[in-house]
Amino acid sequence: MSKKIKLSEEELVLALRNREKIAVEALYDMYSASLFGVISRIVIDEATSEDVLQETFVKIWHSFPSYSADKGRLFTWMVNIARNLSIDKLRSKDFKNHSKNQELENNVTFIDEQRNTVYKPELMGIKDLVQKLKPEQKSILDLVYFKGYTHVEAADELGIPLGTIKTRLRMAIIELRKNFN
Repeated sequence: MSKKIKLSEEELVLALRNREKIAVEALYDMYSASLFGVISRIVIDEATSEDVLQETFVKIWHSFPSYSADKGRLFTWMVNIARNLSIDKLRSKDFKNHSKNQELENNVTFIDEQRNTVYKPELMGIKDLVQKLKPEQKSILDLVYFKGYTHVEAADELGIPLGTIKTRLRMAIIELRKNFN
């Protein structure tokens, strides 16, 4: 295990101003645990907190010319960067969407485990309904929904244009919906 680098705040500030490699290593060794603690109290998810920590160090490196010792200690400045990036992450659309999707996935998995259920379209009668479709619709539905092909992959597999795949798929879904209304 390598020895951790420890510099005084003045030495670290000088190394950062001079863009020295040791500055990045010292920053990480000296402050990663503290900054991660700040971040993980705001962003609960550990993987996301690690990403924000990485972003924090990148921002510290790129923004360092704006740091002024007259305005406060280096650590306080870095904590503010970490805190602001954490809050920005929580407010971001990607994070909100990911959280909603995770929540949904976790709930579905939890419900499946509680009820000991498995997704089996044949038990819902879907496969029987698909059998009643036109053969060209049936083959596309089979590839896309039961075998997991993308629309492009299905077009390649069947040797027909992508637009035709999408049209037939839409028509098949419209036809299936008639059974549920």
